[in-house]
Amino acid sequence: MGVRTFNLPDPGEGLVEAEIVGWRVAVGDTVAVNDIVVEIETAKSLVELPIPWAGTVAELLVPEGVTVEVGSPIIRIEVEGTGDAPALSAATSASQAPAPSAAAPPAREPNLVGYGAIEGSSRRRARKVSGRPAPAAAVPPVPAAVPAEVPAKVRAEASAKLPADVPAAPRPLAKPPVRKYAKDRGVDLAQVSASAPSGVISRADVDAHLAGQGGSSPSSALAAGASSYRGLSEDGQREVRIPIKGVRKVTAEAMVASAFTAPHVTEFVTVDVTATKELMARLGQDREFQGARITELLFVAKALLIACRRNPGVNASWDGPAGEIVQKRYVNLGIAAATPRGLMVPNIKDADRMSLRELADAITHLVVTAREGRTQPAEMAGGTITITNVGVFGIDTGTPIINPGESAILAMGAVRRQPWVVEVPDGIGGVVERVEPRWVTQLALSFDHRLIDGDLGSRFLADIAAVLHDPTRGLIWS
Repeated sequence: MGVRTFNLPDPGEGLVEAEIVGWRVAVGDTVAVNDIVVEIETAKSLVELPIPWAGTVAELLVPEGVTVEVGSPIIRIEVEGTGDAPALSAATSASQAPAPSAAAPPAREPNLVGYGAIEGSSRRRARKVSGRPAPAAAVPPVPAAVPAEVPAKVRAEASAKLPADVPAAPRPLAKPPVRKYAKDRGVDLAQVSASAPSGVISRADVDAHLAGQGGSSPSSALAAGASSYRGLSEDGQREVRIPIKGVRKVTAEAMVASAFTAPHVTEFVTVDVTATKELMARLGQDREFQGARITELLFVAKALLIACRRNPGVNASWDGPAGEIVQKRYVNLGIAAATPRGLMVPNIKDADRMSLRELADAITHLVVTAREGRTQPAEMAGGTITITNVGVFGIDTGTPIINPGESAILAMGAVRRQPWVVEVPDGIGGVVERVEPRWVTQLALSFDHRLIDGDLGSRFLADIAAVLHDPTRGLIWS
C-alpha cells in the first residue's frame, strides 16, 4: 500500500486561496475515482472537489473553516502500490503522473471529471448505479497535528483550532447556502434542530435557533428587528465584528476600483411598458413557452441585446495600457443576483445569439444556480455588460456601479401601475390626450464616460425604452 497526498487545486480564474467548508469523507472511508471529498469556498463560488484516486482516506490535513493557499496539501489517500507517491492536485493530468517501470505494464492515471479525457482511451466510464453511503453523515476526525509540509501560516491557523481529542459526531445535514448563512451568524449547526422530517436544517431553523438565543448575531438582529438588538444588549454584545472575506471582500474591492477608475455617468428614463406586460401574458399561454419563466427581466434583457446590436460602441471595454477601446462582437450578459454569500454577477455567454425562450431558460438557470451557491468561477468571468434588477425589492431606480472591465450597467426598477397620459384617436383623424392607469417602470444606465459619450449612451438607453414600450420594434430592429 502507498499514500498519496492531494493538494488544493486552482479552482479557476487564478484564485490563490480557498476555505475548507466541509469534508464529505472521514478517515477510514473508502473512495473511488471522481468521488467528491471536500467542498471549498473561494472568493467567487462554492466548489466541490473530486479525488483522482481510489483508496482509503488516511488523513485529513486541514480542518473545516481554515483558509489554505492553492497547492497546499489537504488530504491523504492510501492507495494500492508501494511507497509514497508524489502529491497531485485535481488539475494534474495523466501525462504528469510518475512513469511506470519498464517491467510493469503502463498504468493509466485516473482522470477527474471535467479535466479532459484519459490519453489513449476511447471508452466512456461506466455510470455508477449505486455509490457508497453518503459520507456527509459523519464529521471527519480532526487530526491531532498538522503535517510539516503544510505551509506555516496554515499550520498555525489549523493548530489553533485543533483540540487534543475530538470524537467523531454526526454531521448536521444542510445545504451549502444554509451552512454559509449559519456560519456568518456564528451558529453551530450541530446545535440547531431540524423541523423537516428528513433532518435537513433549513434557513428558518437557523433563524428559530437564533430567536431562541435572544439574537446572537448582527444579521439576525437586522432580520428580526429591535427585539434582536435588545438581545444583543442583554448578553453584553453591543457590537459584533464580521470578517470581511470571500465574495463581500472581492465585491468591495472591485466596486471601489470601478468607482475611482471609470468616470461614471448615469441617465434615467421612465417608460410605459403596458404593451410588454400584455405580451408577457400572451406568451404565458403559448405552447413554445410552456415551463419557462416569463418575467419583466427577460424582456429588459432582450431589449438591451437589441440595443447593443444597434449601438455596438456600448458593448466595449477600456484598455488603458494598450491605449485602445475594445469593442466586443459578442454579448456576455451579466445578471446581478443577491445570494446568501453576497452580490454575485454571473453572466450568460453569447446571450445575443439566443432566442427569447433560450434566454428565459438561461436567466432562470443563472439565478437559481447563484442562489444555491453553485456558480462556478468561469461563469463569473468575461462579462461585457450587466443588468441589475432593483425592482424586485420595490425600488424605483438607482445609480449602479459599473462591473469592473465592462462599460455599462442597466438598473431596472419596479414595474408599477401608475396614471399615465396617453394619446388616443379622436375619430376624425386627430388624437386626444387622456389619463389611464398603465404599467410603468424606470431604467437607469450608468456608463463609462471614457468610451461612451452622452450621445451614444442616450441613444442606447432610448432604444431599450422604445423596445419595452412597443415590442414590435424588436422585430423591426432584429
